[in-house]
Amino acid sequence: MRLDKRYLPEKAEVSMRKAAGLKYLLCIAMLIMLCVNSNAQTVVITPDEAVDLAIRNNLGLESSRTTLETKRRASAYSWNQFIPNIQVGGTLIRDNQKSTTTVSGVAPVTWDNVRDTPLGLLGESAFQIGSGETRMYNWVTPYSMTVDLPQWHIAWSIQASLSVSYAMFERMKNLKLDYEGGLLSYEKAKIQLERDVRKTYHSMLLLQENIALLRSSFENIERQVQTAQANYNAGLVPELTLLRAQVGRENMRPAIDQAENGLKLSMASFAMSLGMDYNTQFTLVPVEGNINVVQFDIADMITRAATGNMNIQELRHAILMLQSARRMQVYSLTPALQISWNHASAFIKDPWKDSWFGDKDSWRKSGSLTVMLGVSLHSFIPFSANFQGIRAIEDQINAMNVTLAQAINGTEIEIYNIILSLERTRVSMEALAQAASVAEHAYQLGEQAYQAGLQDYSQVENDLQSMHQARVNMLEQQFNYLNSLIDLEYAIGVPFGTLSGRR
Repeated sequence: MRLDKRYLPEKAEVSMRKAAGLKYLLCIAMLIMLCVNSNAQTVVITPDEAVDLAIRNNLGLESSRTTLETKRRASAYSWNQFIPNIQVGGTLIRDNQKSTTTVSGVAPVTWDNVRDTPLGLLGESAFQIGSGETRMYNWVTPYSMTVDLPQWHIAWSIQASLSVSYAMFERMKNLKLDYEGGLLSYEKAKIQLERDVRKTYHSMLLLQENIALLRSSFENIERQVQTAQANYNAGLVPELTLLRAQVGRENMRPAIDQAENGLKLSMASFAMSLGMDYNTQFTLVPVEGNINVVQFDIADMITRAATGNMNIQELRHAILMLQSARRMQVYSLTPALQISWNHASAFIKDPWKDSWFGDKDSWRKSGSLTVMLGVSLHSFIPFSANFQGIRAIEDQINAMNVTLAQAINGTEIEIYNIILSLERTRVSMEALAQAASVAEHAYQLGEQAYQAGLQDYSQVENDLQSMHQARVNMLEQQFNYLNSLIDLEYAIGVPFGTLSGRR
């Protein structure tokens, strides 16, 4: 039987529309969940594998690699400053107005010119002797004539110059130092990334353990609720006991949801730091074996840090860079050798009518070679810009030495604090391990007493929470100890896992 909407009450029709809309929204939500689940990936990963992925794919480290490659090229081709500066150019010129020039000189008086004149009575021998190419003339006459110059002109030139000074050789060393500094910066960024990845890995392991303990506690509470329900049905306990058990179970759900959401956010951030999709799901390999408790020699750790700490290495290298810059500034005061050569040719005829290559005399050529050795005497004045530049670099070197001393002192304090923290964490681990064992035993006794009807459920619930908290505190201190070891390894500049024995 099919219902006709015309016979439905208005409220019933509205209800049906709402139900249809709700079904439509549920379908959309299911499709979205299916898409998300289909795109999600599950990757089994260890800390070392995570570090390798981060080094290959992390965008921040890729930026450091690009900067390092730029400095490498600058160092490898630092000799290119000795390549001469060569310029070749051609010029096409048109005068705004036509110009003329007067050409003057002398011309021989030939027999043909005077034969029919009164001078011809003197005879041919008086004017020329011989014939052909060996002909010689006895008389010359001056002449002067006006010639129109071409309005168009073409010319070309080539210039080469080279300046050589002792500062150029120091610049090559400075570029090499800059590249070495880039290597230090890249290595520091890589080590920092590895430190952060390993500590994040440990924090996610701790979250997983915490969630596992929460779920285990929830299962225990669920069993207690079932027991309370059975006892209530049998009339052995009042309804209040059942309600308390149910409230305790429901109170745990938000804590589990919050912990799971925190783990999802951590995994999304972790995946992006490895260059993977944010929705990648990881199966983390747990830390196996007991945590090695290490005895430290503070003096030995500080000695290692003086040479191995990346921050201290960068400061020492920065001082070397400043010292090289000061030498360049000093060498700029020494004499510099400048060599230059130029050549120019100009076509003196009309470039549109006359041939360019027919007559070499059609080109007017000029050029010169110049060798000059010079020095800037004004730079030796104590108040000159170059002299003050040297003083400014010296001040920077002094300030950097102070910064280095402060960094060394700060590193000593940092190492001292880390070692003290490790010792406090070690003591806490031992105490919390005992507390967790006692809490677990207390919970077992309380549950047995509750099953026998000798104890109220609220006390059992308190024992369960105490046991759970003791386990979480113990795990937290264990991972704190591992993370402090990582911080100490970073501070003294040794490979990660050296102190913990996990290499």
